[in-house]
Amino acid sequence: MTDKQIRWRNRILFALLLFAAILVCEGTGLIERVAGEGNALWVEFALFLIPYLIAGYDVIAKAARNLAHGHALDENFLMTVATLGAFALVLFPHTEPHMTEGAAVMLFYQVGELFQSYAVAKSRKSIADMMDIAPEYANVLRDGAIVQVDPYEVEPGDTIVIKPGERVPLDGIVTKGESQIDTAALTGESVPRTARPDDEVISGCVNLSGTLTVTATKPYEDSTVSRILELVENAAEKKARTESFITRFARYYTPIVVGLAVALALIPPAAIGLAMGTIGDGQLWADWILRGLTFLVVSCPCALVISVPLSFFGGIGGASRLGILVKGSNYLEMLARVDTVVFDKTGTLTSGTFAVREMLPASGFTADQLLTLAAHAEAASNHPIAVSVRAAAGDAIDFARISSSEELGGHGVKAVIDGDIVLAGNDKLMYLHDIAYETHDFIGTQVHVAVNGTYAGTLVIGDTVKADAKQAITDLHAAGVRKTVMLTGDRADVAQAVSADLGVDEFRAELLPQDKVSILEQLMEDAPRDGEQHVDSQRDSSQRTTHTTAFVGDGINDAPVLTRADVGIAMGAMGSDAAIEAADVVLMDDRPTNIARAIAIARKTMRIVRQNIAFALGVKFAVLVLAALGLANMWMAVFADVGVAVLAILNAMRAMRVKR
Repeated sequence: MTDKQIRWRNRILFALLLFAAILVCEGTGLIERVAGEGNALWVEFALFLIPYLIAGYDVIAKAARNLAHGHALDENFLMTVATLGAFALVLFPHTEPHMTEGAAVMLFYQVGELFQSYAVAKSRKSIADMMDIAPEYANVLRDGAIVQVDPYEVEPGDTIVIKPGERVPLDGIVTKGESQIDTAALTGESVPRTARPDDEVISGCVNLSGTLTVTATKPYEDSTVSRILELVENAAEKKARTESFITRFARYYTPIVVGLAVALALIPPAAIGLAMGTIGDGQLWADWILRGLTFLVVSCPCALVISVPLSFFGGIGGASRLGILVKGSNYLEMLARVDTVVFDKTGTLTSGTFAVREMLPASGFTADQLLTLAAHAEAASNHPIAVSVRAAAGDAIDFARISSSEELGGHGVKAVIDGDIVLAGNDKLMYLHDIAYETHDFIGTQVHVAVNGTYAGTLVIGDTVKADAKQAITDLHAAGVRKTVMLTGDRADVAQAVSADLGVDEFRAELLPQDKVSILEQLMEDAPRDGEQHVDSQRDSSQRTTHTTAFVGDGINDAPVLTRADVGIAMGAMGSDAAIEAADVVLMDDRPTNIARAIAIARKTMRIVRQNIAFALGVKFAVLVLAALGLANMWMAVFADVGVAVLAILNAMRAMRVKR
């Protein structure tokens, strides 16, 4: 607890003890014996006013301040009017005094507020732990000496030294040293990763053992840790529709119930008094004013306005502990409704680590010639397949031989090597240039190579399925996801093999990057079922069933699809900056199984939100009716307000409990 919360708690505890002592003195008749029967009522009034003011002076001050600024109708105003009204009933000599209830309402309201403050602080802690990943400094190597500087001062290309126990300050590539890296704060992964020369390290992780020399690849403002902190800080600004509804509901609900409370306190006694000629009957007025005050206490919407945002905040905080970053409660709400999950294949369901498995040269070419031509053609490309081809060629690439190079999106590359036009790519590239090529019965991505229009052979590139990809599909189906779909630019036979192995419901293969958006849009609406008449594309919208669709991807070409999907999920740890920026949810550890976990957290959060709304409104409306009929006393009002709020907060706190 903070110092402020401790002082607040101590003040309330002191007020509660004082209240209990005064209650005992009243119940035993001690006040009446000491002060005399005629003065006892006013002495009790003064005594109960002491714990009331100790506990609630800040509530009264806030109500007065808001009233002065034109923002009167909030819970502070409701509590102040209702409790002061309960004390004011002492002015009606023919009615039973209600100072006890007035003091109790304020005390228990403050207990509920303190509990809320503690709950919010606890739910923030998991996110605050994430905020602690920010590095305080970077050790930069300058002129042979290590200089400690602010991470913002480090430029890409600078050499930084990371000692054991220090945080990695910026994203970079290890050039020297070997160590274990703790990524738990970012990914939720408890097992450290090994960092060696040429490995990438990301900012925010902790270096556990050896000293690492790292070349920075990005400025701090573009680093992984900076992007994560920005996502976390902005998450609270994006409200779910349910949360926004509750805010609007409270805005209109509060003035309505205040008006009803005033009407309940004034209109019935005036009408009854005029009808029966007892307009000056103090007992009649006191009874109806008490009903109005009870109605006012019950009407306070704090259980809703506290517990609903707290539930969403707890869900986001719980997800962050697993390395799942949700950019706002609106995305958490949408994630809970997902019934169709669409995957990119490479880097999402597969590792994206390609290697040349087979070299199949055409007549007149050797395997070495085929590989050398492909490696030189792919020399300027960053595509994972190009990287695997260059890796197979090793140091054989001579950039002086390459006159020009052009990447053809969704087809391959075209390069001029030693004056010859070399094409390297898929079937579409060969077909586009009218080159006769051979297809081979190998599972993998086939890269065809042609020189000056002559087919030179094929390289077969293999990718490996992620270890938990099959379990991820199983978990999604178990969670009630209606359909899983895989999209890929790869050949149909490769896509079919991967799809069958993982248990994916559908796949679409040989897609260009721009095809993915249109395919996704088709999947977001039901196609006619088997046996139905297939009508034209202008099928009446009332006959379509729209689904909530999530797209999972990691590459830069996935950014448009991530943006178009109802929920875009990016594989964050190794994903591109563009994919992470476009996504609504980021999985920091790249594990597909965390998609089902994210959906489970979202659904649990929404269940808790609905439970709190139903419980709070149900109890409130029931007691409001009883209060209007004069069947509810101030103690029932206290339960309907503070008691319901505390129970709703306790329920909301369940959202932050997740299993690692």
